[in-house]
Amino acid sequence: MASPAPKIDFQDRMLSLGLARVSEAAAMASARLVGRGDEKAADQAAVNAMRDQLNLLNIQGVVVIGEGERDEAPMLFIGEEVGTGEGPEVDIALDPLEGTTLTAKDMPNALTVIAMAPRGTLLHAPDVYMDKLAIGPGYPEGIVSLDMDPATRVSALASAKGCLPQDITVCILERPRHEDMIEAVRGTGASIRLITDGDVAGVIHCAEAEQTGIDMYMGAGGAPEGVLAASALKCMGGQMWGRLLFRNDDERGRASKAGITDFDRIYNRDEMVTQDVIFAATGVTDGSILQGMKREPGYLETETLLMRSKTGSVRRMRYRNPIK
Repeated sequence: MASPAPKIDFQDRMLSLGLARVSEAAAMASARLVGRGDEKAADQAAVNAMRDQLNLLNIQGVVVIGEGERDEAPMLFIGEEVGTGEGPEVDIALDPLEGTTLTAKDMPNALTVIAMAPRGTLLHAPDVYMDKLAIGPGYPEGIVSLDMDPATRVSALASAKGCLPQDITVCILERPRHEDMIEAVRGTGASIRLITDGDVAGVIHCAEAEQTGIDMYMGAGGAPEGVLAASALKCMGGQMWGRLLFRNDDERGRASKAGITDFDRIYNRDEMVTQDVIFAATGVTDGSILQGMKREPGYLETETLLMRSKTGSVRRMRYRNPIK
């Protein structure tokens, strides 16, 4: 009887540049659709390019955060196997175009986003809402929590930072469900940066507070995006918590299918991403984290953020690609 093939270690250093190429390809594919008003076409172009590039990598990859269930998404669906079938077994979380509306309207902070980690180490978050809270690096553990009300979170962070609540800026997704939260935060004197879409970028803002001016992210958004954001913070530093929110039995069924048994559990960053991860994001439109794509005669230029949690390395790469 033949012995099983030896397990191949997660080669994060070797795979990181390949992951950047995947992110860049998705961004460049959506370039011609920026500002064209067609969200579906922009998303599909990014999906096609990302899948093609993933299948060139020497990995045994499984999409755990993707475009949806298999019957909803013909490509990059949850459970789809990608890569050459050789190399390490990995989990992949992705959003080929985070901010389809932002892209269609040529608004800031549209990104292509992807994360990769060893098999079984990324939370299989179902497509439901997640209540999220994130702060940047440099603070003691647990100074804020999801069990605190919004005003208390602001006061606690201000105390830890050694400033007044009026000096704190919170990023919140602009939605009717957040009206009470927004009122409570403003009641402390803190300022709020409202974003229309793109809460992966919103969470990343906290890790670069000096550049973005954002101290904290809070509010309910997509659970899959929560895992992507946690992957970024694991590389950059910072704290994050998420609690799944369910509106009906169908959503609870999705969670059960994904292996979730405790529907009230609060996950911290390292419970959403349990081992080392690599993360890449490429700017599609200009934003506070990354520059969008720039067209020059005969060229398309992108900026990509490439990070590895194992080393804490953060690279910003510009790619000038000839186009025909």
